[in-house]
Amino acid sequence: MTASATTGTTHAEFSERLLKGSVKKSYAPIVDIDWDAPLDPDKFFLPPKAVSLYGTELWDKMSREQQIELSRQEFVNTLSAGIWFENILNQALLRKMMHQDPTARATHYELTELGDETRHMIMFGKAIEYVGAKPVRPRLYQRLIINLLPLGFWGSVIWVAALIGEEIFDSIQRQMMDDPELQPMVQRLMRIHVTEEARHIQFARDGLRKRVPHMRRLNRIWVSNLNGAGGLFFRYLFTNKVPYARAGLNPREARRIARNSPHRREVQVAGFAPLAAFLEEVGLMGPIARRLWRRTGFLPQ
Repeated sequence: MTASATTGTTHAEFSERLLKGSVKKSYAPIVDIDWDAPLDPDKFFLPPKAVSLYGTELWDKMSREQQIELSRQEFVNTLSAGIWFENILNQALLRKMMHQDPTARATHYELTELGDETRHMIMFGKAIEYVGAKPVRPRLYQRLIINLLPLGFWGSVIWVAALIGEEIFDSIQRQMMDDPELQPMVQRLMRIHVTEEARHIQFARDGLRKRVPHMRRLNRIWVSNLNGAGGLFFRYLFTNKVPYARAGLNPREARRIARNSPHRREVQVAGFAPLAAFLEEVGLMGPIARRLWRRTGFLPQ
């Protein structure tokens, strides 16, 4: 087995370490979140600075109640997308395990991660119900794409996809989960998610560090540029018209304002920065991907 240049450990040894960490610190959201606690009508569901319209004239014209409602709808939109992403990742992991040694420590950790993600899906679903909203459901063509994506998540692609789906949210959550204006339930949810996702991110990063030096040139070019599609996905997600419509705003106008907001771009750049640095470090930030991430507001102009 190849030893990591950064940790000096094999992937099996690193997996064993994460398995022990999972035993020491994992959560059961069903009992670790107080689902009977009342909501505070004066607190936000996302930190105000994380709401897409924050820092715009439209935001300043909205009443506090309208701002809180928009934060609720964007919170639900984010959780809904999280459920569908965890679904995709779990399908890809299960397909991948069909070709692996069932006694390997890496396989055991992937099964542990799969369990974590399943509990996260339950946690997100219960949170949507708790705040009294409806999930944002994908359209038929989007569901068809979601069901096809796991078939394309093989080799290094699955770990790059996992990092794109997890690291941007993780970075934003870390910056904002202690905001005093947040609902207590949301703070607790973010803490649980950050703690468990930290292990998933470490596992994916370690796997990529060991894979990239041995990738074929064409495969490396493909993966290093394909990841730029993540910018298109997150721009769509963060400015989805559904939350604006549910909050009583003109969805088309609100989306236009959000996409042109300097503050929104700053939040996105800060959220993507750790992953951007890692992709540059391992040589998986290709020119096309860099252009797409910059065009969608996740890299500085």
